[in-house]
Amino acid sequence: MNAFHEWAGAVLGLSPETQLRLLASAGVVVGLVLVRWLVLRSANRRLTDPRDLYRWRSGTTYLSALIGAVAITRIWLVDFSGFATYLGLLSAGVAIALKDPLTNLAGWAFILLRRPFEIGDRVQMGTHTGDVVDIRLFQFTLLEIGNWVDADQTTGRLVHLPNGLLFLTPIANYTRGFESIFTELPVLVTFESDWQKALSVLQEIASRHGARAAEEAGVELAEAARRYALPPGATDPAVYVSVEASGVLLTVRLPCDPRKRRTVSDALWREILVAFGECPDVDFAYPTTRFYANDAEGKPAMRPPSAH
Repeated sequence: MNAFHEWAGAVLGLSPETQLRLLASAGVVVGLVLVRWLVLRSANRRLTDPRDLYRWRSGTTYLSALIGAVAITRIWLVDFSGFATYLGLLSAGVAIALKDPLTNLAGWAFILLRRPFEIGDRVQMGTHTGDVVDIRLFQFTLLEIGNWVDADQTTGRLVHLPNGLLFLTPIANYTRGFESIFTELPVLVTFESDWQKALSVLQEIASRHGARAAEEAGVELAEAARRYALPPGATDPAVYVSVEASGVLLTVRLPCDPRKRRTVSDALWREILVAFGECPDVDFAYPTTRFYANDAEGKPAMRPPSAH
């Protein structure tokens, strides 16, 4: 050991005190890496959920980095009063030069403490919507949905957003608190159709497909009302009637899983097409141009008097 100290001092110009600090720093790094490896090895044996494993990996990484930074700082800066003075003089310049990274770091701390979203949640921030697949010190990553793809299905792209956007942009969470969303399906029938019969058919189809989801949504709404000031609301499937320029609009509304909206829409449309195909007095409406003869097609009391 003495020979090594003499060689390091002669060749590298390192004092014995500096050599000890370097060895202590290397020991801290090796020890933390070894402990983290043992912890993750144990977690991999006990856990099967990929999200839990991700939390363990990221959590041990950040904790190891924090412990290592404190330990190495303590090794190299014995006089903390001098370090505090230096830090105070440097902080103003650093705050200006590193404004965005510091904001992103504060956003990361906000995500950990307030948990506006977690890995696996579906969120929307501004024009970006997707499933959260990664959270890091300065940014988080979404597996994008929507954009040129309809019905909230993934595009296959990864979108990286800075954590600082949390303080500037409203965030919508599809799956936190109330884990269901309401989807609506507009069905337009002609004025000549038996819209009441069409309404009955749609109500029966919606009730059959949305009964279970409505029951689960009711339980979720009751649980969410304990945390948020949510107004009472119905979760049962419903069909609403309105009038458009081309016909009678029947809007089917029912709760569903955020990730199954396209599947639900597909199942509903398949049954609606079959059911309406079996109804001779119900037909779909679409934008058309037609001539309306009031004296032949209007209600008898509304027709103009015949010319003599």
